[in-house]
Amino acid sequence: MRAYSSTLIVHVHVVVHVKVHDHVNVNVNERLGLSDEPDRRGCGLSRGRRSLNRSLVPWIRAVLRGQKVLARVKSDGSFDAPGGRVEIRYKPTDPRAYRAGERNLERIPGEELLPDDAVVAGEEVAKPATNSTNSTNSTKAKEERSAARKAEAAAKALAPGAVPKDAWTVYADGACSGNPGPAGLGIVLVAPDGKTRVEGYEYLGSATNNVAELTAILRAAEIVPPGAAFVLHTDSQYSIGVLTKGWKAKANQELIASVKSALASRHNYRLVYVPGHAGVELNERADELAREAVSRRASRLPAAPPVPQSAG
Repeated sequence: MRAYSSTLIVHVHVVVHVKVHDHVNVNVNERLGLSDEPDRRGCGLSRGRRSLNRSLVPWIRAVLRGQKVLARVKSDGSFDAPGGRVEIRYKPTDPRAYRAGERNLERIPGEELLPDDAVVAGEEVAKPATNSTNSTNSTKAKEERSAARKAEAAAKALAPGAVPKDAWTVYADGACSGNPGPAGLGIVLVAPDGKTRVEGYEYLGSATNNVAELTAILRAAEIVPPGAAFVLHTDSQYSIGVLTKGWKAKANQELIASVKSALASRHNYRLVYVPGHAGVELNERADELAREAVSRRASRLPAAPPVPQSAG
């Protein structure tokens, strides 16, 4: 019985040797229910535990985005790339196997093929699972959060007492067809008594959306009656940032300085962010006026309205 067992082991090693020698791309060990890995107990090939399904093909050193890696190749030296992806390792002793796009791998001139056993057996590192359902849910959740933030900002701007009783309510908006492109602005001013309302628009020629937004604020500040308090609403976070939050602007510096100067001359004012297209009536109207300026290629700005006389 012992002699028979020894014969069987020799036979298995002979079969494996012949297949490797003939470069037949078949994992003989797998067909026999064996593993490529050496048995930890000291035997040649062991049953049971299987590593990454490895074809009997060699390796070659290559470059992946500036970093040297070991890449699987066929017996003729070309990359072994099923589905356009090549198995790679960063170190010959690292069992973690990755997949790289064949087009991202560069051969190193003069590099020779390395035998299959030059790299340890490994297991492929799986990418985090993604599917269309998760992506759709994530997008929907982001949209819902954005809508909730818009609704909260709109409610805050429209809340009772958000504009003092003695202050003008002002909305300024810019529009641009292309960025840059034909641009315009629209403004709406409502007196403290709620009875006096003026509005207008201006065509700016070719400009960016940020220029249109800033210029709208400038025009509104110029038209509010001198000495009157006002709360100016804008849906431009850029304008709020460069005018009140100390954002460093790479462009439009001269215009920003002009807007700041105009506001500084009005000692009693406040800039308030209001979300665009969130159902805020006067902001929607300012947007309509800005788009009308663009479509008409015309301007119609009001003169400074008179300060309403208080009763008594």
